[in-house]
Formats: sequence, structure tokens, C-alpha cells
Amino acid sequence: MTIGLAVIGAGYWGPNLVRNAMATPELRLEWLCDLDEGRARTVLGRYTTVRPTASYEQVLQDPAVDAVAIATPARTHFDLVRAALDAGKHVLVEKPLTPTHAEGVKLVALAEERGRVLMLDHTFCYTPVVRRIRDLISTGELGDVQFVDSVRINLGLVQPDVDVLWDLAPHDLSILDFVLPGGLDPVAVAAHAADPIGAGRPCLAYLTLWLRSGVLAHVHVNWLSPTKIRTTVIGGSRRTIVWDDVNPAQRLAVYDRGVDLASAGADERRAALISYRTGDVVVPALPEREALRGVMGEFAAAITEGRAPLTDGRSGLRVLALLEAAGRSIHNDGRRIDLGDIFDV
Repeated sequence: MTIGLAVIGAGYWGPNLVRNAMATPELRLEWLCDLDEGRARTVLGRYTTVRPTASYEQVLQDPAVDAVAIATPARTHFDLVRAALDAGKHVLVEKPLTPTHAEGVKLVALAEERGRVLMLDHTFCYTPVVRRIRDLISTGELGDVQFVDSVRINLGLVQPDVDVLWDLAPHDLSILDFVLPGGLDPVAVAAHAADPIGAGRPCLAYLTLWLRSGVLAHVHVNWLSPTKIRTTVIGGSRRTIVWDDVNPAQRLAVYDRGVDLASAGADERRAALISYRTGDVVVPALPEREALRGVMGEFAAAITEGRAPLTDGRSGLRVLALLEAAGRSIHNDGRRIDLGDIFDV
């Protein structure tokens, strides 16, 4: 039995959802809904049984529709997701879940009350490289994680409704939440940002996270760089991962290199003895698979099996909590914001 799906939004991301939904056997695409019905028709083309519409109400009233995938601006997410959940539909929604943490909390509670799946399209979590990173960390191949340094910069589109942190940092935060044992568990956050072009919102930002495990994580995002850099370094006590997402020849490298620290004997003065370890570099073979296909497959599986998806609504809340805290830090000249129990969601 297939799951009837409607895609909401035929703009930048919607056509990708349409294509991957059509390629997922567990899903049956029924509708493509957009305020511009002509644009929806153009995306679908002439030879398709999928129906275009400008009426969201029509989609939600269709009993053949079991679920919706929402790819619309963030400011519209709360109303669209709430309406879908109230209509008894499962929901896949593009990041961020909502523009505010408080709105996100309401949607997660509503989904649990209705017994519906609420899933975030944290696409990078479904790439082969991120799945491999998660395995390397969970199996202890890296040892204890010691630091994270992530750079996501390019000459990107200045968004009309979100700043660079809300546009790009959710990728890095959702990835960390996915790969770190126990997910993101920060105790504090600090952020600095700038708007050198006068866009009216931050166009570059630096985000620092202090995790409960003692790990220090740093994220740099920027819309203004003339070159595209997407690199994440995760350092462990045994090995270090370097993920270069713009280098298909060596997307992931595992370095047996690092710093070893040994203490002097108990009968000697406590001195730190530092040695540098230089070993092999391993480049794992990774399958080529479109991440969105994995997103669609996980959405269908979560619905069929009646379970929470890997990137559920609560993972979206953790990202929202950090983004809001980062915003408070920016407005307080980069002051460290202690998070307390904000992650008990």
C-alpha cells in the first residue's frame, strides 16, 4: 500500500521533492500545490497524473492524501504545518521548522497529540558521507570527540526573510545533532555577526557552542565569499575526520594524526608530555546516492512503521533553540548565553 503525498511549494526546493517523491515506490504523489498554479503546471510537465492546484484547502480535504511535504518560506510554516496536522496528515517540512522556538513547540505537541509524523527535511543527514561520519563516531573509531570546526561559505542568495545564520547554520547544527552521541547537548552559545553590505540582516556569522561533553564546536557561515567552501573537521582522541563537500574525489578523509598527551609517573612532578602522532590517511569509498531519496524513504518508513523519523520535530526544536540563543548573543555584542534546561524538549 502506497502513501498518498502532496508537495506544497513549486519554487526552488519543491521540484526536487516532486522528483524524488516520484522515484520513491512507497509514495504516490497526488498533488503539487503552489499559489502560482501555472508554475506548478510547468514543474509537472504535460505527461503526468499529478494534479496542480493553488488551493491548499483542496489538498487537505482529499482523502487520498495521507501526507504533505512543505517547501515554502519559513514564515509560512507554522500555519501550513498546523493546518495539515489538524487535517490528520503526516508532515515533512523544510528547515527551519518555524521562525520561532515557541511556534515549533506548539507544532511538535500537536503532532504528538494527533499521532502524526512530523519530520524535518535536514537533507545532509541523509547523505552517505554524514551517515558514514555517524558510524565512525558511534563505533569509537575516532575515540572521544574533542572539537568540531565547520565552515559553510559561498556567494549565496541573500534571503528576504531570514539572516545567514537561519539560512545556513541549520545544516551544520542538524548534522551535529545527528552524528554526535546523544545528539546536541550544549550548555552555552555565543555568536558574532556582521552586515557589511547593508542588507538589513547579518550576512556572515561565527557561532561557538560549548557542549556538555566538553567539546567546543565552531560554525562559520557567510553569504559573501567569492569561493564556495564546505568543510567540517571533527577531531577525536584517536583519529580526525575531514569532510570536504566540494571535493568529490576526496569527500571524506580519516586522519590517524593528532596530539597525544601523557602524564609523568606518579612519583614524578606532574608534567604534560606532548607527542605528535603521524599515521595513515584513509579515504573511505562512499556510494553516490541523492540525499533527498533517503529523506523520502525515511518519511515513508516512519509513517508505515508508526515511529519517529531520524530527524523528527524535536531535532528541529533543538536547532531552533540554538538559533534563537545565537540571536540573543549577537544582540548582546557576542556575549555567551547559558542555555540551562532549554534542551529538555
